[in-house]
Amino acid sequence: MFSLLNFYLLRSIFYFVNSSDTRHVMKLRQITDHIESIAPLAYQESYDNAGLICGHPDMEITGALICLDSTEDVIDEAISLGCNLVIAHHPIVFSGLKKFNGKNYVERVIMKAIKNDIAIYAAHTNLDSVSNGVNAKISEKLGLSNCRILSPIKNNLKKLITFCPSDKAADVRLALFEAGAGNIGNYSECSFNSDGIGTFKAGNDTNPYVGEQGVQHQEKETKIEVIYPAFLEGRLLKALFTAHPYEEVAYDLIALSNTHQQVGAGMVGELEVECSEMEFLTKVKEKMKAGVVRYTHLTGKKVKTVAVCGGSGSFLLKDAIQNGADVFVTADFKYHQFFDAENRIVIADIGHFESEQYTSELFYEILKKKFNTFALHLSKINTNPINYL
Repeated sequence: MFSLLNFYLLRSIFYFVNSSDTRHVMKLRQITDHIESIAPLAYQESYDNAGLICGHPDMEITGALICLDSTEDVIDEAISLGCNLVIAHHPIVFSGLKKFNGKNYVERVIMKAIKNDIAIYAAHTNLDSVSNGVNAKISEKLGLSNCRILSPIKNNLKKLITFCPSDKAADVRLALFEAGAGNIGNYSECSFNSDGIGTFKAGNDTNPYVGEQGVQHQEKETKIEVIYPAFLEGRLLKALFTAHPYEEVAYDLIALSNTHQQVGAGMVGELEVECSEMEFLTKVKEKMKAGVVRYTHLTGKKVKTVAVCGGSGSFLLKDAIQNGADVFVTADFKYHQFFDAENRIVIADIGHFESEQYTSELFYEILKKKFNTFALHLSKINTNPINYL
């Protein structure tokens, strides 16, 4: 006789099998919003084209293919895997396209992606610029510790100062923190607060939170000061106006010349155990899977401090020297630029692809931590256009 216990057992098995076979579907904007919460588009260089290259933010995404370059072979790979999103480090489109007739690989990639309803997203120099981005991954592979941004950006921070009733200060502070203010280095919810007396007289057609129309009112208020990245200003003001009890909110916005220590170009760190220059270069070749390492004359010093920059990093040579780096690991140095080392530092040029290849791994870690049931694939296509004999 079929028992009630057997019924519940079979039903549980049915639900388990079906739930394990169901692919987790989400909106494209959920994925891109998460990436941009770590690498905001505001941090990309002016020449860059990071962000959603093609596709609609409200598309339902069933799977994502992660790569360094979204080439034609990668789009074919996405099709074969049933992925309708390609996440790349390098934007396939850097400048405007006026025609789509397949005359070059850029046009062919975009045409094929659109034809097959595949979205393409890129996080490039914005992912290079954050402290937990591309250069942090390189530093991890090379075993560096005590890492910091090599060249922090300037004129990116601002300060908001506002005044509110003291009994509402906690609510206003919380709203500002949740909007992204108050982060200094590895510290969050940073603010400065001072108490005083505010005065105001409400005019006609007002509805004051405290006090009366036509009568000067004195209120115990708290002055709140917080630092924030400039690109968050709109979000911050919206949060302030929502949380603040006054009809008219008093506030100041001040531009700061401070450097943003968590955002900028390159990274510098230290080896746990110093070693000879040739030992370190050999390690770099192995860890970064470099076909060749182009390097300058050895100085004969031990290697302890190392600067890195994924991709083209020659513009950071002076910063690497000023930060006391013994070796600068990067790519795309031109012939005459190698002379600029002047025996003060060893330049190790490992190739553009080689320096950024672990960005795919970084993307995977960022997304898997947030969306652990979502179908993610690392591309098996080697998109390096350079071969070594």
